[in-house]
Amino acid sequence: MGFDSSEPTAHNLGKPAAIARIRQANPYKTIAMVGDGITDLEAVQVTGGADLFIGFGGVVQRPPVAAAAEWYVYKYSQLVEALKRYTVAMIGSGAWACAAMHVVAQNCLAYDAADEFVDEVRMWVYEEEFQGSKLTQLINARHENPKYLPGINLGANTVADPDLESTVRGADILIFCAPHQFIRSMCKQLIGKVKPDAFAISLIKGMRVRADGPQLISALITQYLALDCSVLMGANIAADIGREQLSEAVIGYSNLENAQVLKKLFETRYFNISLTPDVAGAEMCGTLKNIVALAAGMVDGLGLGPNSKATIMRQGLGEMRRFSKALYASVRDETFFESCGVADLIATCYGGRNRLVALEYTTRRMAGATVSFEQLEGELLQGQKLQGVLTSNEVQEILQQRGWEGEYPLFSTVNRIVNGYFPPSDIVNFREVPSRAIASDGGDVSDEVVGAGRPRPIPTAEASG
Repeated sequence: MGFDSSEPTAHNLGKPAAIARIRQANPYKTIAMVGDGITDLEAVQVTGGADLFIGFGGVVQRPPVAAAAEWYVYKYSQLVEALKRYTVAMIGSGAWACAAMHVVAQNCLAYDAADEFVDEVRMWVYEEEFQGSKLTQLINARHENPKYLPGINLGANTVADPDLESTVRGADILIFCAPHQFIRSMCKQLIGKVKPDAFAISLIKGMRVRADGPQLISALITQYLALDCSVLMGANIAADIGREQLSEAVIGYSNLENAQVLKKLFETRYFNISLTPDVAGAEMCGTLKNIVALAAGMVDGLGLGPNSKATIMRQGLGEMRRFSKALYASVRDETFFESCGVADLIATCYGGRNRLVALEYTTRRMAGATVSFEQLEGELLQGQKLQGVLTSNEVQEILQQRGWEGEYPLFSTVNRIVNGYFPPSDIVNFREVPSRAIASDGGDVSDEVVGAGRPRPIPTAEASG
């Protein structure tokens, strides 16, 4: 940084005094003084001043300064080349990955005042045909992803690459943002192909279920690639971030130094970033809210009002918190009040793809149509993956293994509905659905059969007051 007009650097010992204030206000380990004058040199010769002196001869050359400097340069580019700069790679090219690239590409180029990041950012793209051309060619020509996030500029410094190993080669920061069911195979492919001192951040909302228990995606990345892996979670509808509407997210971290670099990489005037030392809590919030969003979509599909939706969301948040803490004792209660918790839940239950598909599923089922979530995923999401159903099945496997189904009635009810055991109208009966028997043949159960003898809500009725 430079001294601004408020710093009294002209008077005797003014520069060391200014440096002392800088040191007090910032967590810098080392401060270097760059200058071409004797007073600049003196700034390192007093207690509390700079730690080292770099002489600059680009404007005027003074032999005493050059002789005393620990390093002497003639061009600014020499300084930049010597500084630690981070090469960034994005693994994924869906809507959320492209929205994140819109942010990251800006911060690596236009908003990188300290020149901490290499301008070019490579983005791994699963190669496919779109509008008669390869998707990577379209992205590199138009600087946008016309299939998954049309109209949002990815930056001229974004380079789409269909080769995963080529994308990560030489990268210091790996951003993972692909469907969670593919991450394990990707990581296995990358073993021995990433820099040993690199670190990662996952934007992925999901988990892997194994015989010995669940595994968070961040932990999977660390296991296979031996990288520190933070997570970025929050109320992040991709199109809104691409349009630069006010948004926020939280980075859950284990390594604070890496997290501070990642905050610089992602934070902009419209995208606020906070930090929390709770990787598991943040990641579980981002994973579980998709199940609740399915329930919210069912409520909307039934034509119910805000009271019903609020009931579902409150119940869902409570189950999210209890389930997370049951699996990971380190999870902090306050994490659920961060952007990754209640804020993400609200955004997803009102505007996310899981809510959209569940709404359409409910509308068609209540009209008597036969339809599946897989079919609607293909119709509505233009190649994007619906994470909520997969996550619901993964969570339900854990609940069944541990005998917890009755303790998480909303999670269990959503799972039975999405798998066709009960109709979507039963979302309002979530407190009793887990105790009901499922048809022995595993087939669908009609609305009339499971609803016999029970009053149904009237969608058009409104409470007074």
